[in-house]
Amino acid sequence: MASEAGPRRWMLPSALLHGLDPDSGQGGRPPRRTARDWVVDTSCFLLAVLLYLATATALLQHPDVPQGFAVADVVLGALSCCTVWLRRRWPVALAVAMVAVGFVSSTAGGAGLVALFTLAVHRPFRYVAWIGGANLALVPLYYWVRPDNDLPYAGSVVFAVLLAVSVIGWGMFVRSKRLLMLSLRERAHRAETEARLRAEQAQRLAREAIAREMHDVLAHRLTLLSVHAGALEFRPDAPREEIVRAAGVIRESAHEALQDLREIIGVLRAGESEDPADERRQPTLAALDALVAECREAGMKVGLDHRVADPAAVPASVGRTAYRIAQETLTNARKHAPGAEVTLTLTGAPGDGLTLTISNPAPTAPPTPVPGSGQGLIGLTERATLTGGRLEHGGTADGGFEVRAWLPWAQSGAAP
Repeated sequence: MASEAGPRRWMLPSALLHGLDPDSGQGGRPPRRTARDWVVDTSCFLLAVLLYLATATALLQHPDVPQGFAVADVVLGALSCCTVWLRRRWPVALAVAMVAVGFVSSTAGGAGLVALFTLAVHRPFRYVAWIGGANLALVPLYYWVRPDNDLPYAGSVVFAVLLAVSVIGWGMFVRSKRLLMLSLRERAHRAETEARLRAEQAQRLAREAIAREMHDVLAHRLTLLSVHAGALEFRPDAPREEIVRAAGVIRESAHEALQDLREIIGVLRAGESEDPADERRQPTLAALDALVAECREAGMKVGLDHRVADPAAVPASVGRTAYRIAQETLTNARKHAPGAEVTLTLTGAPGDGLTLTISNPAPTAPPTPVPGSGQGLIGLTERATLTGGRLEHGGTADGGFEVRAWLPWAQSGAAP
């Protein structure tokens, strides 16, 4: 808050400045007076002294007041004026004391009004109600004991009550303005905090989306590299045609993996783009045939049962999610069930949703342990959930594995 107040801190009350900047009071002590506080305190002191002098002059010249009583009244009034400088530190104690002193000393009336005003400014209404109520209740008794020769009894009581109520109301108005400023400041601070949290959440979600994309894309490419590199390692005597084909697939997969990595890093550097061309670079359901063909070229046995008549009619987000699910599941089958035939079934229609089932029997050979296994299925479940669908996976009765996903596909013209 120091940067917000800047060079105008002296224009704010110390109590308000402490509310806006709690660090302004060090060591648990109350904040130091600002320049504005000194001006206000001096003005209140001068007002109390002015009323004191006017009342003391009239009291000392009053013929019916004993001299000793008048001197005692004047001394109490002078001490009351000095206590005005303590009004910020002990507003409740000063107001209570001034109720008692003001009943026996007419010259302390100005200091009593300042104490009531300070109480209304710095303390909640319950303090004002009790102390101010006691002060108002003593007004009729005070003028009954010490009547004013210039005004009738009723006029004196009404004038004193109206004056005290006006001072209390003024103090409560000042307090309400300060509380309003503090509430607005708190609301602004809360809005800034919520905006920062939303920005951090958006960044986290963006990072998670990029991480899923990197996992889905690079894992597929790198498993192709691993399969063909393993074939070259274990079959060094393979025909030259197979070696050339495997080397070509390795080169192509490495090139595509690097290209995908460059695109993802470009998104990280430049931020998320709104260019429609970026959407076209994302895979759709129409690319599923090419994915299956690529896996078959890598030596996998993949059976595709594609029953969607018009893949282009599938919404882009749903088609992309289905493609990523198929891509990740085929990658997992290649890693965990090498040599097993994978069956991929795709059915669906507008209004019924899109159902994708990928299954494979038990592997014919024990799979090679792969670090980080299981994370892909978690990401796929999250992808399906984000699109409003669901994904289930688990083992089958014959020892194989099956992944079944359902994604929403609304009818044309229906609300998504």
